Formats: sequence, structure tokens, C-alpha cells
Amino acid sequence: MSVFFSFFILKLITQHNYYVEVPNLVGFEISKANRFIQLSEASSLKIKVLDSAKFNPDYPPLTIMEQFPKANKEVKKGRKIYVTLNPVGFKKIKIPNVIQITFRNAETLLNAVGFEVGELIYRDNIGKDMVLEMRHEGKKIQPGFALQQRKKIDLVLGNGKK
Repeated sequence: MSVFFSFFILKLITQHNYYVEVPNLVGFEISKANRFIQLSEASSLKIKVLDSAKFNPDYPPLTIMEQFPKANKEVKKGRKIYVTLNPVGFKKIKIPNVIQITFRNAETLLNAVGFEVGELIYRDNIGKDMVLEMRHEGKKIQPGFALQQRKKIDLVLGNGKK
């Protein structure tokens, strides 16, 4: 009799066979996801933010990009859903000095630190494909200027003519 009673109590304590389906939270802004959880059948679940380091321009800021456990999985009541948020923006980093180096090397260096090469503008200069200056949104910028990653930097290059 005590063995049967022990199994019964153990089932109650571990909530054996009491599951709730995990909702799909990807694409929800974090505060809306919390409200959605509270108002749904999954109200016993808790959201725990794991990370918000990798920015994705396809999602608005503070939007859930990933979750674990995945949507539609069954978990016990009271479990945590771990989510990864899209941060508010890219971090700012200093632009490396690419003045007076070839376009090919400048492009590699800019891409390596997280920038994109935008428009190529050619000017009369004996150094063919030599970087003469950098611009962002039409304004001349200097090496060391802090700019958000993934921004486009236009390059003024020499065309090889005097």
C-alpha cells in the first residue's frame, strides 16, 4: 500500500502527464510576448531572455528571434521558455584606415570588421583603384570615426589618370 501511495504522491509532485503546448513567440516584441503568455493556456510558462547580441535587420528591435523549446512542443507547467532578442541596433566600431591602400584590400578589411562597401566614386589620380577618401551618406569620414556595423561606406578611388 505504501508503494502505491508513494507513486501517487510522486506523480503529483512531478506533475506527471500535465503538459502545456509551447506557443510560437518568434516575431513577437518581448512585452507583447509576455502579455500573450499570460492570456493564453500557457500562462504557467515563464519567458527568460538569454541573449540579445546578434543584430538581425530583418526583425524590429527587441523582437524575439529564437526560442527554446521550439513552438508546439509539450512541456510541463511552470517551465521557462528561453528567448533570444534582437538588440536595439548594431554596436558602433571605429572605421579602419583604408586610405592609400588598394580597393581590394580596403574592401576585405572593411568587410572583416562588419562594414559594407557602398558606391565607388572615381577621381583623377595616378594610383589606380587606390582609396583616396571614405564617405558615409555623402559626407567625408576619417579613419577612426565610430559608425554602426553593417553601414555602407562609399569609397573614392583613383582612376589611374593624371
